[in-house]
Amino acid sequence: MNPPKLLGRAAVNTVVAISVLYTLLPALWLVLAAAKDRDALFGSNILSLQGFSPLKNLQDLFAMDKGIYGRWYLNSLLYAVGGAAVGALASIACGYAFDKYHFRHKEKLFGLVLAAVMVPQTVLALPLYLLASRTGVVDTVWAVLVPVLFNPFGVYLSRVFSQGYVPGEVLEAARIDGAGELATYFKVSLRMLGPGVVTVFLFQLTAIWNNFFLPMVMLSTQKLYPVSLGLYSWNSAATTSPEYYPVVIMGSLLAVLPLVLAFALLQRFWRSGLTAGAVK
Repeated sequence: MNPPKLLGRAAVNTVVAISVLYTLLPALWLVLAAAKDRDALFGSNILSLQGFSPLKNLQDLFAMDKGIYGRWYLNSLLYAVGGAAVGALASIACGYAFDKYHFRHKEKLFGLVLAAVMVPQTVLALPLYLLASRTGVVDTVWAVLVPVLFNPFGVYLSRVFSQGYVPGEVLEAARIDGAGELATYFKVSLRMLGPGVVTVFLFQLTAIWNNFFLPMVMLSTQKLYPVSLGLYSWNSAATTSPEYYPVVIMGSLLAVLPLVLAFALLQRFWRSGLTAGAVK
C-alpha cells in the first residue's frame, strides 16, 4: 500500500481517537466522581475504589433541602417534554404551511423566520421578562414554558422535512378523494412527517432541558426551578458548604439521563424513511 495513504489514514484515525477521548473523558469523569464521597472527590486518584459511595450520594441528593431535587427534576420534565412536544407540533404545522401553501409575502415571512434563527436566546431574555411582567406571569411555570413553544429553527427544519417527505402527488390524491385540508394534514401529511416531528422534538428537548438563562431571569421561587438552575444554586452554595459538592455531581449525572434515553429510544424513528415507496 502507498505510504502516503497509510500516513493519511493514521492521521485521520488519530484525529478520530482524540475526538472520542475529548467527548468521553468528561462523561467518564462525571460517572466516577458521582460515586465518590466528599473526601475522595478532592483526592488525587479518582479512579481508586476509596470513598466509593454512590448509594449514599443518591440518598443525600434526594434528601438535601427537603428533597427539592425531585421537584426540580419534575419541573424540567414538564418544561422540556411538554414544551418540546407542543413546540414540535407547532413547528411542523408552520413548516408544512410554508412549504405546501401559497399566500402573500410567504417568502418574506420565511425570511423573518430565518433571521430569528440567528438571534441569540440571551438577547430575547430581557424583552421576554418585560412581557411576562406586563402580563403578570413572572415567577410562574408559564413564564418558562410559553417562550420555548416557538422555535424558528424548528420551523425552518420542518419546511425542509415537508419538502422531502410529503410529495405533492399524495396531497393531490387525497384531495381528489374528497379529503379536506385538515383531514389531509392530520391523516396523511402528519404521518409522513413522523421522522421530522421526532427530530424537531429532540432538538427542542435538548435545548429546553439545558436552558439556563431564561429560568434564571424569570424565576425566583426555588420550587419552580429546573434542574439546571437548581444545581447552579447548589454549586454556588458549595463554596461555603462543601457538602453540596457530591450531590451536585450526582445530580448532574442524573440530569444527563433523560437526554440519553430520548436519543436512544427515538433514533430509529427519525432515521427511518417512512415515505419510501409512497409515490409510484
